[in-house]
Amino acid sequence: MLTAMTGMTTKNVAGHFARQMMKERLAHGWSLAELGRRTELDPAHLGRVESGRRPPTRAVASALDAVFPERRGWFSDWLSDSREWAEIPATFRHWPDYEERATTIRAWSPGVLHGLVQTEDYARALIAVQPGVTDEVMAARLAARAERQRRVLDRQDNAPSVWVIVDELALYRQVSSPAVMAAQLGHLVEVAARPLVTITVMPAKEHPVNASGLVLADDAAWCEHLAAGGVYTESRVVAGLVQRFDSLRAECYRASESLALIDRMTKIWAAGVNPLTRMAMEETA
Repeated sequence: MLTAMTGMTTKNVAGHFARQMMKERLAHGWSLAELGRRTELDPAHLGRVESGRRPPTRAVASALDAVFPERRGWFSDWLSDSREWAEIPATFRHWPDYEERATTIRAWSPGVLHGLVQTEDYARALIAVQPGVTDEVMAARLAARAERQRRVLDRQDNAPSVWVIVDELALYRQVSSPAVMAAQLGHLVEVAARPLVTITVMPAKEHPVNASGLVLADDAAWCEHLAAGGVYTESRVVAGLVQRFDSLRAECYRASESLALIDRMTKIWAAGVNPLTRMAMEETA
């Protein structure tokens, strides 16, 4: 553990970046505000990186190299080399750095539609039910989700091939209102029409990745649970997760069948009826 004065818990290989960052800043006699001014980065975010509460990004590393030229590119070199170190904790890695350079993206989310294909209204309803969410937090998360979609789906240079597996139960789960669901499923069909995007539906049956959201980006993986998420780059771990995703994909409806199902569900929601209610009424008729 580090001193109570800093509140940091970064005395390990993952915290070396944070310690070097603080060392250089203090050696120059700069506050976080001054470092933010010189790097043109948010001082609050720099403080979170320096305290070990946020992983460093390529943008932060490049900015630090620019203001500390005597380190001769150490920060960017460390960040690049650390991608190969198994001892770096998963929570210390910065997922967008992997995702924005990936040539293939494979995504799965149990129970709800994945963030890459969510509409703003659908995303807002999911975020709103989380405890303690303020308007400020809501706005920040929506903006981050929209930026991620642009970074992955709207990338012009070296656009990735994207495969999203939809949990069939997510088509039946009402998020917000029938109108929001109809718009969301309509958006799903539009995304699936993109040339590099494939969307398939996983039937509501047993499968090996029910407990976690999963995104694969070339040689890295992001797994998410209720408390947090983490990035995994160790080849054995990633290979195992790829195998699980592929087994999930093998059980999906074909792409044409999936889109036909989504289209049918869109029409049911557009009629203002919850599909589960409709099914119950049909069974008792």
